[in-house]
Amino acid sequence: MSMLNSAKKYGLYTLLLGGALLASCDTEDPEPENEVEVFTDVTLIFTNNADASDVVRASAQDPDGTGVQELVIEDEITLTAGATYTLTFEILNALDADDVEDLGDEILEEDNEHQFFFQFTDGAFSNPAGNGNFDDASEGVNYNDQDENDHNVGLSTEWTAGDAQTGSSFRVRLQHQPDVKTGSTGVNDGDTDFDLDFVLNIQ
Repeated sequence: MSMLNSAKKYGLYTLLLGGALLASCDTEDPEPENEVEVFTDVTLIFTNNADASDVVRASAQDPDGTGVQELVIEDEITLTAGATYTLTFEILNALDADDVEDLGDEILEEDNEHQFFFQFTDGAFSNPAGNGNFDDASEGVNYNDQDENDHNVGLSTEWTAGDAQTGSSFRVRLQHQPDVKTGSTGVNDGDTDFDLDFVLNIQ
């Protein structure tokens, strides 16, 4: 082999080795993405503020998690006219019966990334009045909880049932809003974790 060819050969090896080292130095671990939350059980729990024994539960279930099924509503909501209730949630990932995950705790930990929005038949409640905050995020919903930035969350809200009626609607949507949520973000900002429309009866 001539000295020129030998120099070319070793020059090529040096170039390739240097490129590999440079690439390894520039390679960084990818930024972690937000983990997809799997909701298999969502229960709305209305507790009468004047009588803690009066508890109304309405559930939706999706036993296959991210499979072909969606959350299926299993109950109607029936409230007493004129009564005031605190609404809370039980939100689970129960795909593994031996390791049930309480997603309510996760939402609480990441409350600056989540907000519940509500839509209901106009007149179903005397307080809040109107039909909810789907159309306008500033419309009245009685949130009991705020995140560290004083923005509404919705794991706890308060409702006073209106006059007797049947077949009304009570819809709740949980939005996941990482790096998006402000005091004015609305129902279409971020990604929807779940959107449930229950039949509401007041008697």
